[in-house]
This record gives sequence, C-alpha cells and structure tokens, in this order.
Amino acid sequence: MCGFCGVLNFNGQAPVSQEILAAMTGTLRHRGPDDVGFWVSGPVGLGHRRLSIIDLETGHQPLSNEDGTIWIVYNGELYNYQAIRAHLEQAGHRFATSSDTEVIVHAYEEYGADCLQVMNGMFAFALWDANRQRLLLARDRVGIKPLYYALLPWGLVFGSEVKALLAHPKMERRLDTTALNLYLSLEYVPSPYCIFAGISKLPPGHFLVMEGSHSHLERYWDLELADGAPSAAGNLTDSVAEVRRLLHDAVEMELVADVPVGVLLSGGIDSSAVAAMMVRTSTRPVPSFSVAFDDPSFDESAHARLVARHLGTEHHEFPLSADTALETLPEITAGLDEPLGDSSIIPTYCLSRFTREHVKVALGGDGGDELFGGYSTLQAHRLADYYQRLAPAWLRRLVEPWVLEKLPVSFDNLSFDFKLRRFLRDYSLPPVVRHHRWLGSFTAEEKVGLLAPLGAPGGEEVTDLVAYHARQARTRDPLNQVLYCDLKLYLEGDILVKVDRASMAHSLEVRVPLLNRLLVEYAAHLPHSFKLRGLTTKFLLRQALKGLLPDSILQRPKKGFNVPVAKWFAGPLKPLLEEVLSPRRLKQQGLFQPDYVAAIIQEHQARRRDHRKLLWTLLAFQLWYDRWFENNSN
Repeated sequence: MCGFCGVLNFNGQAPVSQEILAAMTGTLRHRGPDDVGFWVSGPVGLGHRRLSIIDLETGHQPLSNEDGTIWIVYNGELYNYQAIRAHLEQAGHRFATSSDTEVIVHAYEEYGADCLQVMNGMFAFALWDANRQRLLLARDRVGIKPLYYALLPWGLVFGSEVKALLAHPKMERRLDTTALNLYLSLEYVPSPYCIFAGISKLPPGHFLVMEGSHSHLERYWDLELADGAPSAAGNLTDSVAEVRRLLHDAVEMELVADVPVGVLLSGGIDSSAVAAMMVRTSTRPVPSFSVAFDDPSFDESAHARLVARHLGTEHHEFPLSADTALETLPEITAGLDEPLGDSSIIPTYCLSRFTREHVKVALGGDGGDELFGGYSTLQAHRLADYYQRLAPAWLRRLVEPWVLEKLPVSFDNLSFDFKLRRFLRDYSLPPVVRHHRWLGSFTAEEKVGLLAPLGAPGGEEVTDLVAYHARQARTRDPLNQVLYCDLKLYLEGDILVKVDRASMAHSLEVRVPLLNRLLVEYAAHLPHSFKLRGLTTKFLLRQALKGLLPDSILQRPKKGFNVPVAKWFAGPLKPLLEEVLSPRRLKQQGLFQPDYVAAIIQEHQARRRDHRKLLWTLLAFQLWYDRWFENNSN
C-alpha cells in the first residue's frame, strides 16, 4: 500500500520542478513510510511513498520497463499478478523484480489500456508512456483506492490524496458549493466531486488518458445486477456452494503478502465470514482485532470474542471510552482532506492504530451489505410497500402525527424512535430517493433552513445524482437500483474512504475480500430474492456460512459500527459543539444560518428531537473547514 502523486505540464518544454514534486510527495508519508522515490523527465514528474508488503527488497517506485519508456507509480495490490505474469513471460516479457507493480507495466506494453480488463485487485496508478507521450490514470472497479486530479490551463496535477495536489503552489484553495450541498445531504462528497473547486475524483472503474492537453475519460467496467427469477442464477443450493467457494478463494488470494496479516473482527456476519475463511486458509495463526465500547447499546465486543473463541484466532481487544474518542477527534480531523460526516471513523481510526501495533496488513469485512443486501433500510423498503398497501391513506394521515408527537426520544444506538421517525418521514418517496434520505443527513427542506437567507442550495441536488445512478444500473427492479446506488455512492464515498483514510493514517493496509472482483461479479447476478428473503437480510450469505460460524452470529441483526454521538452532544461533546458552531463563528464564516443551527442544538440537548446526524455532519464539516480554510498554513 502506498501513496503517489505527479505533474504533467502541457507545455512540453516546461520541466517539472523536483522541489515541488518532493513537497507534494512529502504530504503522503503516512501512506508509505518505508521508501520514497521520484522520477522527472521534462514535462512529467512522478513521486511515490511506499509501504512494503510484497517484494520487500526490489519493489522500489517509480518503476519502469527495460528501456525506460514506460514509468509507473502505483497504490494497491494486484491479487492475480502471478497468473498475469506467467502469461506475459510466455509472451516474451522479462521481469527484473517480483513485484505486482512491474506486472502492470508489462501488461500495459502487451494490452494498452485494456490491461485493466485482466486485473483483479484494489489499485490506483499513474503510468507514463514516453513513446506515445501519454499519461494513463486508472482506478479499481469499486473504488477501494483513491485518486484525485485537477485539470488546469497549464497542466495536470494528481495524487492519492487531495493534500498532495494542494501542496502544488499553483493550486488554488476554494470551496466547491455543489460538493458542499451534496455533503450536507449524504454525509460525504461523492465521486466525481471534490470539496475543493477544480479538483475531481477519478470515478471507480474508469481511466483517464492525457495526450498533450487533451483528456479522455472512459469507463472500463460496470456492475450489471440481475433482474431475472431465481432460476437465472441456478438453484439456491448451487448458489450457496458457489458463494462459499468464491469467498474462500478471495480470502486465500488476498492473504498473499511477505508480512503477517490479521483481521478486523467486529462480530458481525461479514467480518466473521472473512475471519472464518482466513482460519481455514492461512498457514499461520490468525490475529484478530476488535473495539470494545463503554456504552452497552453500541458495544459488539462480546460477539467478536465469541467468534474469536469459535475460530481459534489470537484475539486482541481495544477498549474505546468517550474520553479516548474525543481526545482522538482532532487527530482524525487533521488527516482528512474532505469532510466526512460518518462518526464511525472514530472507532475505525482507533482500531487501525491498535492493529498496526501488531501487523502491517489486515483483512476487513466491508462490502457484504452492498453485495448481499445487508442494510436494514432494505427491510424498511419492504415494510414501506406493505404499509402503503395495507394501511388506508386517511388512517396514516390521522395516526402518524400523533405517533411522532407522543414518541419519546432515545439516544441509544439506532433506537426505535430514530428509525420510525425517518421511516414515516420518507416512506412515500421512490425507493432510491427515500433510501438515501434514510441513510443521509440534511433533507432538501432542512437545507433551505440551514442555508437561508444566504441562498437556497445550488448545483446538483442529491435526487438528481441518485436518479442518474438508478438509470445507469440498467435494472428495472427498485431494490436492485438501491443496491447499485449503494455501491456507487455510499460504499465508495463513505465506507471505503473511511477505511482507507483511517488505516493509511497509521500505515496499515486493509484489504476487502468481499469486494474481490470475482465475488462482486457473481453476487451481481444473483436475484435479490437470494439477498432479501422476506425480512431476512443477507439470506444467501447466511446460508453459505452455516456450520462455519455460531448460529447466534448468523441470526443476529446488523448493528453497525456506530458511536454514541447523540449522548455525547448532550454531554462530553457539548462544549466543543457549542464552540465550533457558535453564532459568532457561523456568522463570520457566512455559510450556515446561526439561528437554525442554534435551534437544532437546543432541541437535541433538551431531548425534544434526535439531531445526531445533522449535528455530526455540521461538526465534522466545521472541524475540517477550520483546518483547511481558517488555518491557511496547512
């Protein structure tokens, strides 16, 4: 795992400054503390920071082919590199290293940009073809590894994180209001947007070609979800066996490393599935790592310990108290280039730091909810259909206001009142729209209050973005459209960003076997009735894990990696919240309406409403804004 950056000057006579390239690369040291490298040739410059995982001795980057006409910087792991290498050697290619990086160079020589079609891994890379005077930027299929770029009048600047681009002296630091609008709704900034104006994320499954000042963005892969009946995927028994085989193969493939590998074990189905396959596959003892919360409604550590005992892993547990979490918050914020309104980054960050004390690589369980239908919102979609069919409209209009008025507010994890209020607010909307309102933060109506009288939200609204991805899904089934949107939006923009930034802040490589290409493409062709059976989520995955995990784990509902911010806002976080979101600071900043913000803080602390999501979204943004705009030395 690594970090890279680079510059391409459109004026072929203008050389890249190695001093600037070194400054850009220096911002990425946390992603690769083991080695640093540069390559500059006229208008092109590449910089790299390395975290050594495979080929510890000869994997230095930037790396080139034999005659130095192709150069690459690369972040990630190519899991099928040995098979690709064998084919390339048969075709006459000769290798100087045993790294997966060099495999990409020779695969490009053989196939051009079509080399991406044979790759199975998590990756982002930049490749310079001197003979064609062409720069190729590429990113893996689902967006596990990040890649940002800025097309400017004079050239292209790119890197693994935004901070590398902002280290270039010609990059301006301006807030993108469209990205801010999307962030307020979604709690993250989705691709291809970036919170900084003029910078874009390379979307997953895409590559960008630069030839001179001409750019060409192309999608090389997309997910096609099945619309057919169960018979289209074979019978359930065959599908269960195939999912188990593919999961085993994915874990085996992703265990390849020249350093020890552990597993992040929450005690949920997905991470437990990965741990089970590791134990069956690994030739070494498997170390497992989990977090224990001091709030029982958020704590899953007993489930993690149960799985660890059942599988026989070497289990390590990190106790996370409110004091520890709040002490760590400034450190977390300091490492984020874009605001992220997902409070679970706190335990993810602390767990990554704890895990890095023991291993350099860990496998995680991310992706299972999106592939196999694990979110409770899918159950809510089904209940919304039942509710609208069975309850007359007049009864709903009569009962709903009374229920919302009388329902007491609880600050527990995913409390009943929190879920019911969101359900009743949005159940009548189209599935893909209500889905992201259920998952997200501010609604369009709330943003009018938040931003007025400064102006209504500008730019693209979330409903337009969601509708775009629903059309791209090429499926008529509403629940399949929801799953597709989750993969393109929530997974890539929130979950994978959270894991990448939290882990790489501590130079820990986290791999995600459930997002292995072979498993993703197979799961896409399963009918959703294999994923959501009645109100049972992850039905097929639960069946595939029978006999491997305790029944109590397979039968438990999803809990999520949440933290008790609702309680903290009325307790230990109250001083920070009131300081950062004070009327004086908001008025000076000029983005949010101070009276509106003060009102939701007061409602929450008086327990009249649960505004945990709204307040955390604002707090996360303000802490980010203070670092990047108020303190311009960063």
